[in-house]
Amino acid sequence: MNRRKFVKSIGAVAPLVALNPSELAAFGSLPSRPIVISTWEPNTKANHAAWNVLKSNGSALDAVHQGVMVPEADPEDMSVGYGGLPDRDGKVTLDACIMDHQGNIGAVMGLEEIMHAVSIARLVMEKTPHVQLVGDGALQFALDNGFKRQNLLTPKSEKAWKKWLEKSKYNPLTTVEAIEERIKNNHDTIGMLALDSNRNLSGACTTSGMAYKLHGRVGDSSIIGAGLYVDNSVGAASATGVGEDVVRICGSHSIVEAMRYGKSPEVACKIALERLIQMKGEPYARKTQIGFIALNKQGEVGCYSMVPNFTMAVEDAMGSRIIKAKSIY
Repeated sequence: MNRRKFVKSIGAVAPLVALNPSELAAFGSLPSRPIVISTWEPNTKANHAAWNVLKSNGSALDAVHQGVMVPEADPEDMSVGYGGLPDRDGKVTLDACIMDHQGNIGAVMGLEEIMHAVSIARLVMEKTPHVQLVGDGALQFALDNGFKRQNLLTPKSEKAWKKWLEKSKYNPLTTVEAIEERIKNNHDTIGMLALDSNRNLSGACTTSGMAYKLHGRVGDSSIIGAGLYVDNSVGAASATGVGEDVVRICGSHSIVEAMRYGKSPEVACKIALERLIQMKGEPYARKTQIGFIALNKQGEVGCYSMVPNFTMAVEDAMGSRIIKAKSIY
């Protein structure tokens, strides 16, 4: 090769040299790095179950499904599934949703007597033409598919409910102080996002909802676009905290859209929180807690919360770690 041809060949590849790693990954030049993230430090156990799927080249969808089933089955976890705190009538009602890399979605709302709400949500996604089933309809669907009724109110949660009944003050966990008290004992809603070795994203979100809520109340966790959203060309996001405020801003969808326009996962989470401040004002925002997590197509992660003490659990080939979120206030 003569000098002129050599210089010309360098010029042809120079644009690729100038790209950063994330941009190279978008061109398929870098291998995918499977990773799973979830809301709250205690969900390290859930992440580990998901990682066992990912490290065996399993799908992100199977990973998040298996992952969130861990707290759903934990009687010591008073915010998800079995052992979740009841509504003000003493009934444990569950909300969950799941979304895969092809835009397939399923959700259940107000589901009673079935431990693994996420499994029913996945069945809605895979076995029906619908995307949401609620209340008695969701329960009947679960029973028709072989699931068994189970009392989800554990002695520990029943004791907490009866103590609340002594005053019956209908002030559910809508203040920072009350949310922090709940987190002190365990944590809150689990939202989980995963990227697998095929560079596909999926997410799941499951909860027993706001403690001592009005019977029939549904928060953000089972609403696609609020508690969870996945766009396989961009990234995924999930939420925890006061569901009413997440719904106001279509939180997870807002984050994914911000990432679509080039924002990092962390900055995108912050932008969504700022949207609530713009909408409701700072005095209102200071009294609520929302925690967001996000994962983009390149495997970059981020989180942000309205007030302090929100954490994100992460696991990948480098191991397990906890990230303490930055907060607006």
